[in-house]
Amino acid sequence: MKKIYFLLTCAGFLAAGCNKSLLDTTPHDRYYEETYWQTPEAANAALVSCYSVLRNAGVYGGKTSNNATALWEETLTPNAYNQTDGMSFNTIARGTQMSSTGGIITSRYGDCYSGIGRCNTFLVKVDEVTALSEANRRRMKGEAYFLRALYYFMLQNYYGGVPLVLDPPERSTQAKLPRNSREEVIGRVLIDLDSATKILPVKFTGGDVGRATKGAAMALKARVLLYEASPLLNPSNDVTKWKAAADAAAAVMNEPGTGYGLFKDYRSLFLQPNENNLEVIFDVQYVFPQQGSSFDLICSQYNTNAPLLDLAKTYYTTKGLPITDPASGYDAANPYKNRDPRLNATFTYPGDTYKGEVINTKRFAITGYGMKKFSMYDKEAPPADKSDLKDGQSDINFIVLRFADILMMYAEAQNEVSGPDATIFAALNRIRDRVGMPHFNEATTKEALREEIRHERRVEFAGEGLYYNDIRRWKTAETVMNATIQNYAGKNLETRTFDKNRDYWWPIPLGERDVNPNLEQNTGY
Repeated sequence: MKKIYFLLTCAGFLAAGCNKSLLDTTPHDRYYEETYWQTPEAANAALVSCYSVLRNAGVYGGKTSNNATALWEETLTPNAYNQTDGMSFNTIARGTQMSSTGGIITSRYGDCYSGIGRCNTFLVKVDEVTALSEANRRRMKGEAYFLRALYYFMLQNYYGGVPLVLDPPERSTQAKLPRNSREEVIGRVLIDLDSATKILPVKFTGGDVGRATKGAAMALKARVLLYEASPLLNPSNDVTKWKAAADAAAAVMNEPGTGYGLFKDYRSLFLQPNENNLEVIFDVQYVFPQQGSSFDLICSQYNTNAPLLDLAKTYYTTKGLPITDPASGYDAANPYKNRDPRLNATFTYPGDTYKGEVINTKRFAITGYGMKKFSMYDKEAPPADKSDLKDGQSDINFIVLRFADILMMYAEAQNEVSGPDATIFAALNRIRDRVGMPHFNEATTKEALREEIRHERRVEFAGEGLYYNDIRRWKTAETVMNATIQNYAGKNLETRTFDKNRDYWWPIPLGERDVNPNLEQNTGY
């Protein structure tokens, strides 16, 4: 799909007219609403603009100066630290955010609505393009339904209920809308995803690879339902919600023709040469020099997604045991030896080899650790022309949904439905097999397996921005976030706080409420 982004640039040259009357005062140097929706090329460019919002600072970031929103999401957790407080991520991690904080709190709200507005316009206006085949029109609508669902899912996931707008932007009717309930928003998300599932293809080929597919819509539905079933949103532990999540994940696993599976090598899964592999269900596409990201710059130089000691201590030894277990074989004098291979594949540590050199404690001075995931840099010395990538020069895609997550979602939900069973261990052990870690103990209890699954999610997806939503939906943030974070040597960096009565939700941005006083504020702000 990387090449379809060029359509945004090319769209301005698509409309030509040589036989216009001299009395026709319609401007020819720009598009306007009444005449834009005339060609298939214009419709496709409009759909691409719906995708492009994914790269905005408030969504998955990367296209603005030195921005890496997708990577900074990890710093809201005990996994990583954003020392500079870029986009106010560390303000949230400290529990001191307010409605006037700005940064990601403001950008996420506005950018998601920008994406929703583009999708709404597309869904209404694409029917005016008579030259578009009915098959392409249906497929493109499916993509817009998926994207609108993704933007609304993100909104309600952080702010709770928000105004549910399904029409093209119109200030006079939409500017003063009150918040819909979170349940109403989720209801629309599920409707859109079901609509997308019915009309999207199983696969795209060629330059269209990267567009939303049927599997992407099904996978996002599984994530939505998993979150709905979790303790934060399902305090009564209604098992039917867990079953719906398990069934949705199983549907992705069993959907014919998708070809989904686990990529053979965990570290290589996240490298640019292996993009769009069999594990990737949906990702955000970057291409330099058109629209690159700053992921390499953040990981290698700025270190503003610096891993923390708590994450390093979480990885088991190769015996499949925590480092606190006397039988684990953990050697405090060689703390990174004989550890779960995903540790070394995810971040560097003092004594590791990085970019062709053995690194000391000053190389990543913030915590002693540096993130590798979603960066091209690793042990080997990089090519001379890529040794010091700058702002906007990275083009590794950011993976939003991958098959390992489907396996983990199924295992988590099914364990809540039935307790441990063979299907759960089969899913989990596929993930362990890839990195050569021991299988799960099949004699474990439901409660113990719940904790093992949560641990496995943390190490499998470290650096991918999922852990913040995990600790929120599990309602464990009030425990793990009320803590002092430490560098590699155990030196205290700062103490974080998390108010269980307030911080599970972000505030509605002050600027939004200034414009629309009908937006009720979340509790505690």
